[in-house]
Amino acid sequence: MENQNIKPSQPQNEHIVENKELNILEALIPVIALVAMLAFNVFVYGDNALSGSNQFVLLLGAAVAAIVGFFNKVSFEQMVEEVAENIKSTSGAILILLMVGALAGTWLISGIIPAMIYYGLHILNPTIFLAACVIICAIISVATGSSWTTSATVGIALIGIGEALGVSMGMTAGAVLSGAYFGDKMSPLSDTTNLAPAMAGGELFSHIKYMTLTTVPTIIITLIVFIILGFTQNTEGAADTSVLINDIDKTFNINGWLFIVPAIVIFLIVKKTSPLVALLVGTLLGGFFALIFQPNIVAQIAGVETLTLKSAYKGVMDAITVSTTIKTDNETLKSLFSASGKGMSGMLGTIWLILCAMTFGGIMDAIGALSRISKSLLNLATSTFGLFASTVASCFALNVTASDQYLALVVPGKMFKKAYEDRGLAPENLSRTLEDSGTVTSVLIPWNTCGAYQSGVLGVGVGEYFFYAIFNWLSPFTTLLFAAFKIKIKQLVKS
Repeated sequence: MENQNIKPSQPQNEHIVENKELNILEALIPVIALVAMLAFNVFVYGDNALSGSNQFVLLLGAAVAAIVGFFNKVSFEQMVEEVAENIKSTSGAILILLMVGALAGTWLISGIIPAMIYYGLHILNPTIFLAACVIICAIISVATGSSWTTSATVGIALIGIGEALGVSMGMTAGAVLSGAYFGDKMSPLSDTTNLAPAMAGGELFSHIKYMTLTTVPTIIITLIVFIILGFTQNTEGAADTSVLINDIDKTFNINGWLFIVPAIVIFLIVKKTSPLVALLVGTLLGGFFALIFQPNIVAQIAGVETLTLKSAYKGVMDAITVSTTIKTDNETLKSLFSASGKGMSGMLGTIWLILCAMTFGGIMDAIGALSRISKSLLNLATSTFGLFASTVASCFALNVTASDQYLALVVPGKMFKKAYEDRGLAPENLSRTLEDSGTVTSVLIPWNTCGAYQSGVLGVGVGEYFFYAIFNWLSPFTTLLFAAFKIKIKQLVKS
């Protein structure tokens, strides 16, 4: 096999494994087994399922897939190689997760996150908060081209503000992700926005223009729903925010200079700097600002009264690597700060989940199950609407089985490209459908790299935000609605 690390610049290099020995029923056995085992595991463990048991269930699902592979003449070496390639492809995501944990730690002790919460409580109220989350995250995500960066910066702060305002964390996370993934879809800086037209044989800006037809109505409906939800929020607790504001002010030295750091990080991302570099710079600047503006907090973490070079190093390094606690008598603030200050160690559970998920996805790819499922869905497409529906189903199935957003674009993109051409459909139809179903639904799967990342960074389980990630689950329905009523279905121009 010559399976390559998937990159938007070279998607054509991704090799899709096919196995003529495997039939559709055999390809579905691991999926059915995995879903059944996960359902029972969640029934037993509830919210604690992601603490480790779900990870092991994913490995059991991989074992079932391997057994199917053995019966269909797939060697153990081939499966291990594919797993290795899959895990290799997530190395960037894993490093980003670790850096997000580090950044959150220094941004907490430097007062950056508390400052965001402080000023957010002054400006926002429960009625407009959820809609504001969507808009703020959409703007940041369009500018950076990254839903991941948006969640790791303003997303964490908005979760804190929402909790202080008494807004459900699931609602807040849903609003954050709705805005973040709108920007991720529409920004020319986004990797998935570049990858989708590359797979479909289209052009970037034509793809973005065509996406507005389904994306703009979806985000408008999403905003309307969040505005309505905002009016249902209990605003009686808003008066209590004055206590939180005062207690933040007592604990931290809050000032506008702290916003220089997030501004620099966003600027670096907009300038197409590697996310790892941008997050590392943000982490180091956060530590530097902590020593300048919050020396008492750094001393507290280091367990000393007066800072020395040694204790300053220890305080900042502890914030980067392990969970830290900020002393305060306010229980709400204590909860907010503990959720942010987990350091790199707080991301290890999410990384564990990703590694196990990619093991399952790697074996599913190695035995040819991914291509078999996609081909079977393609065979069901007997009409134009059926073709769109099969694409949506294939993207979602790949997000579930391969646990990777890129594969959910690459595999259906390669499988369905010719079918769209044969029906006289322009490549924008395929690229838009890939984004409307592959890009945005990845965050709705707990063991997908995107679902694991977002729930880990925001500290909110996928089950908690699933219903409120309105833009994400509504997008596939919108694209199917347009296909069913043949609204703006672009045809190939005959030369």
